[in-house]
Amino acid sequence: MNIIEILKAALFGIVEGVTEWLPVSSTGHMILLNELMPLEVSEAFYGLFEVVIQLGAIMAVLVVFWDRIWPFAGRDNPMPAGRSGLLRRVRLDRARLWLNIVVACVPAAVVGVLFDDVFDRLFHNYVCVSVALIAFGVAFIAVEALRRGRRSLIRSLDALDMRTVLIIGLFQLLAAVFPGTSRSGATIVGALMLGVSRPVAVEFTFFLAIPVMFGASLIKLLKYDMAVSQAEFVLLAAGMLTAYAVSVAVIRRLLAYVRRHSFAPFGWYRIALGIAVLAYFALAAGR
Repeated sequence: MNIIEILKAALFGIVEGVTEWLPVSSTGHMILLNELMPLEVSEAFYGLFEVVIQLGAIMAVLVVFWDRIWPFAGRDNPMPAGRSGLLRRVRLDRARLWLNIVVACVPAAVVGVLFDDVFDRLFHNYVCVSVALIAFGVAFIAVEALRRGRRSLIRSLDALDMRTVLIIGLFQLLAAVFPGTSRSGATIVGALMLGVSRPVAVEFTFFLAIPVMFGASLIKLLKYDMAVSQAEFVLLAAGMLTAYAVSVAVIRRLLAYVRRHSFAPFGWYRIALGIAVLAYFALAAGR
């Protein structure tokens, strides 16, 4: 067992755990990391590896927010969806939350299922990723500048209406089409433009990740038809567990951060990263 490869797998997990939730594009970081420190594995296995560490990250959302998203309650349900049967055990506020999540996920789900391979083939390259990084970096800075001094119109998850979540879902669609946009980045920008407060925008983005990332991961897992060796299994475990642990910490810290700070620093970081990716590959091509 090559300990260096295990450490590299753990490093990939750390990067995934940080960048999946911050609005800075995990795709852009993974492209750079895989160029600078590639895992010594086949291309097919690396595709599986990316999916598995992503699942580790999404498991963190389920753990951190379980008490907020589990739709069922006991006999003392404070907000039953009905007077009898199963509906009496369903919490109405959480049922509404899941309805909003489903509505927001419809655009990306439909387009992703139909055109996922097409978009990967057309746009999964360093130029498109860099442009998306820079464009949404500028968007974060511009939106925060326009919002300065204004009171948010939507300051709780319960205040999200169907129109708002559908528009947020359309922004999420941009991330499904253009790698480097960042799923969290696209949804947060869309939510901020609609007058949603930063904490609510971040929380709703986390919740949207549950069906979107599970669905995308399932599609890719079904396409993988090769056996995994014992050594490869260890790499998967190292990356997944690391992504999970780091994600738990990042999710909690981000929620605390956005209560007092803007997203503008992430915008500047995205611009710098986009320029760095373009510069790196331009220099590599010139060698």
